[in-house]
Amino acid sequence: MSLIEDKRAWRAHAAAVHALPHDYEVVYKEIQKYLLKVTAPVWADQFARLQDLLALFEAGAARGEDVLAVTGPDVAAFADGLI
Repeated sequence: MSLIEDKRAWRAHAAAVHALPHDYEVVYKEIQKYLLKVTAPVWADQFARLQDLLALFEAGAARGEDVLAVTGPDVAAFADGLI
């Protein structure tokens, strides 16, 4: 993808994250910060992982589940499992 396409994709992704219920958005952003710190700096890999996380959270929110029902009570362990 080109830089412009990457920016468009990121903006659409960020808008979808912002559309999540507040508790999902907060947990998503904390996991995102963690993943961006500890994973290899390959944009495509990181973005794919974040897209998968967003899809998981969107599905959980659509079912009306609490975010901790999706991640489990140990969010740090959940985040480690994504790596």
